[in-house]
Amino acid sequence: MSKLKIGVIGCGSIAQHRHLTEYASNKEVEIIAVCDIVEERVKKTADIYGAEAYTNYKELLSNHEVEAVSVCTPNYLHAPISIAALNAGKHVLCEKPMATSTEEAENMIAAAEKNSRKLMIAHNQRFVPSHQKAKELIEKGEAGKIYSFRSAFGHGGPEGWSVDGKESWFFKKDEAFIGAMGDLGVHKTDLLRYVLGEEFVEVGAFVETSAKENADVDDTAVCVLKTESGTIGTLAASWSYVSKEDNSTIIYGEKAILRLEDDPVHSLVVQYAAGEVVRYELGGIQTNEDGGQTNSCVIDLFVQSVLGDTDPPVSGNEGMKSLQVVLSALESNETKTIVKL
Repeated sequence: MSKLKIGVIGCGSIAQHRHLTEYASNKEVEIIAVCDIVEERVKKTADIYGAEAYTNYKELLSNHEVEAVSVCTPNYLHAPISIAALNAGKHVLCEKPMATSTEEAENMIAAAEKNSRKLMIAHNQRFVPSHQKAKELIEKGEAGKIYSFRSAFGHGGPEGWSVDGKESWFFKKDEAFIGAMGDLGVHKTDLLRYVLGEEFVEVGAFVETSAKENADVDDTAVCVLKTESGTIGTLAASWSYVSKEDNSTIIYGEKAILRLEDDPVHSLVVQYAAGEVVRYELGGIQTNEDGGQTNSCVIDLFVQSVLGDTDPPVSGNEGMKSLQVVLSALESNETKTIVKL
């Protein structure tokens, strides 16, 4: 069987540590094109993977051999490049947040439908074993009615991760559009929607830029979220956690408390109301300190959906719903009101 021919647009850290390495390890894929506006970077990347180098994404998209692309650019380019790729007949795996507005996200979804191409958003928290197990337990009724939750995603900031360090686009509003809430918060809105199996209907938030002097985007945010059934909880997203990364979620139910990625050894701890405690060792969550993921689920699942002509596990519509929670949090902070979704 012929291999799926891939192009990667944007050769920064997320491409280097995740997309490119994971495509390279997938036997059903051939990386044939890479693109970056930094010529030295893209040439070096092309040499590593035996691909053709481009500094203009439109030229890469005009390569008829390329069947699918990963969009790993600054946030403000996610929508325009994804739409151009879909219109050029390519399948698209787009990094999160998928867009900078609901309108952009809707246009991406429409382009995928119009061209009969796959659009997947690279939300990886759904595929962490502890998160999948927690969803399964909640669906089975093991925790009973869910009352509340708290979720956090924080680390010291993208300067320790981005190829451009403190000069990174992550800190520039005209390129990033959104800071820690787009980098980390949108991961958690997607995770919570997935695990709880519900949509959020109301959002309140405080959003600040307090830790990063070089940033004109948010670096610390705390949100209060309410689901359609009345479950309430908090979400914190921050670049101000100067020591160990926190990527934990705790769900408080009628029959049990589920602690996800909260214990250094056991990725899921279930504390039952009757006193029993069940500890699961399901493998760790990926961290930026590791330089990559512990598994290549997102890439492999995207490839499977294209080759098998199946729906992507994180569709454009799913990506948009997770983005809308974040957009509502920004609106809440600006208007000092509770925003209804």
